[in-house]
Amino acid sequence: MPIAEEDKRPYRLIRPVRMTTGVVFSSPHSGRDYPAQLIARSVLDARRLRSSEDAFVDALLAPAPEEGAALLAARLPRAWVDLNRAEDELDPALIEGLPRSPRGPRVMAGLGVIPRVVSGNRQIYAGKISRTEAEARLAEVWRPWHMALAGLLGEARAGFGRALLLDVHSMPSEATEQMGTRRPDIVLGDRFGASARSEVTAAVDAVFTGLGLRVARNNPFAGAYITQRYGRPAEGIDVVQIEINRALYLDEERVEPGADYADFVALMARAVAGLAEIGRDGRRMAAE
Repeated sequence: MPIAEEDKRPYRLIRPVRMTTGVVFSSPHSGRDYPAQLIARSVLDARRLRSSEDAFVDALLAPAPEEGAALLAARLPRAWVDLNRAEDELDPALIEGLPRSPRGPRVMAGLGVIPRVVSGNRQIYAGKISRTEAEARLAEVWRPWHMALAGLLGEARAGFGRALLLDVHSMPSEATEQMGTRRPDIVLGDRFGASARSEVTAAVDAVFTGLGLRVARNNPFAGAYITQRYGRPAEGIDVVQIEINRALYLDEERVEPGADYADFVALMARAVAGLAEIGRDGRRMAAE
């Protein structure tokens, strides 16, 4: 049986009995343990709060430990702390006492490490939060997650010569509407080759296309902070971000499993098995 490391950590780490692949799966946006403090202070109802959640992605990845791969999944929601942002992406429009110095576009949009908005640009709070509260969230949630992730990648690289992080998300179906009939089911992001070797991204692509899914690369999502921070192909760590179209398995309005959920869970079990196999392929994982 896989070994779950629960206790009071802000993440769920489920390890295989024996790691047999250099692949690590992560789901940083599927957390659904909403703190009472967030629910009490938010001007949004529970369903709206969940609108930016990658709902049930952790469940789609549940077979990973049985395939010999570790699975790291968030417990707390993206609306509380966004693990796919840098620690210093702090929003002065939300957090008291921050200088209004130039900030990146994600922070300006309210999507910093402590988000100000959820999907649809809906404000989470009526006012600001304190700098002390923001720092506490980083210390209690952000830093432990990234420490765990870095440790897993180091372990995989030490055991297999290379590590492959598959950072898995879900995207609103409307995110690809502009692509018309070529709308993908899956979007792979490798920062245009900066975070993963071409043969690794091609192998990930082949797993999904082999299951009949339409795959696009780096459009409209090329990878965010996790891909940028950990993707170091020259140092033995490849990172590919995977975005799954929510319409394949989710009732997006209700944030509940959709009519095709069970079928897609079964398909993803096959995908996870194929993806884990990449980390057992010596030709792809061999050090350069």
